[in-house]
Amino acid sequence: MHKHFTMRRSAAALAAAGVALSLTACGGMGEATEPAAVNENCETVDDVTVVLQWVTQAQFAGYYAAVDNGTYADYCLDVTIQEGGTNVVPQQVLASGNAQFAVSHVVKSMASRQEGADIVNIGQVFERGAYLQVSWADSGIGELSDLAGTTMGSWGGGNELTLYSALRASGVDPATDITVVQQPFDMSMLLNREADSVQAKTYNEFAQLLETINPDTGELYTPEDFSVLDLQELGFGTLEDGIYARGEWLDEGDNADIATRFLAATYEGWASCRDDADACVDLVVSKGSALGRSHQAWMMNEVNKLIWPSTNGIGTLEASAWDATIESAIEGEVLTSAPDDGAYRTDLNDAALALLEERGVDPLGSDWAPATVELTEGGK
Repeated sequence: MHKHFTMRRSAAALAAAGVALSLTACGGMGEATEPAAVNENCETVDDVTVVLQWVTQAQFAGYYAAVDNGTYADYCLDVTIQEGGTNVVPQQVLASGNAQFAVSHVVKSMASRQEGADIVNIGQVFERGAYLQVSWADSGIGELSDLAGTTMGSWGGGNELTLYSALRASGVDPATDITVVQQPFDMSMLLNREADSVQAKTYNEFAQLLETINPDTGELYTPEDFSVLDLQELGFGTLEDGIYARGEWLDEGDNADIATRFLAATYEGWASCRDDADACVDLVVSKGSALGRSHQAWMMNEVNKLIWPSTNGIGTLEASAWDATIESAIEGEVLTSAPDDGAYRTDLNDAALALLEERGVDPLGSDWAPATVELTEGGK
């Protein structure tokens, strides 16, 4: 089945060295969108593009590591990484045929699929969710229903869908019960008390608060200064960063094989960031991220928490988690009905995990434990 990859694996020296390379090296001199090396054992090399949800940061370290380590090249792939941004909607870029793969959330992606986009979840990298709604500790906001009658910051752009679903399921209509204001991708609106609560992710914006000086104490803010509603813990977790491809593209030629190799190589990249997080932090910093090193170290640690330990192998999409996400989206009036059976497939991920097993790569990370990260002012 994996004709290019099978040919590569026949080289004994590469088979012996490949695992050590992929699990120990995160650094390198090459650009993020170019392979670190050309694998001479590949009969052909397949060119693909993956579009991210946001700019270069540790949220996507596994993809950059797979490029920089030469892991994609090991799998006979030349992978271009396209950054996301405020004007880039990954699922739309994918649906238009301008990328072969996209990183996106289930709710956003299935909303696009409901509108006619032929996009399919082929690997669920993040097993856990990271959405928070944050307010000041003295706000009196201790549960979702307390947000009624308040001013709430929201990013929009599809990032509000999980939050709105949770609110409606809690009896709060964001269209009538809350004053929703456009939130920038920082914590200034909360810090300036321009909103009673704001959206945050465990791995990014919450850290921005904790790396800000409290003017009353002259020290950094602490978690105790804030009231945090963790949507995952409250039962409104939705599946976030997964890998998507177009259904029609997957059915053409050898594209299912390409997708399988892309998944396997990407997972090796994530395994390297699990086993040497510091090196992957250095990597994303070297790629020009605007965020400082301590911030990236926090992000890398928190992102690893979303992936590891992996219950049944990285990328495995559990039907129960999918159903809960879809049910939440329907109850929250984000989706009108459940997507059809073709909205996700697990066979490619199963095949990718089999390749990892042959390579000796641990897909579970059962022994992984989070580190303690010390933030500095401004995340430097």
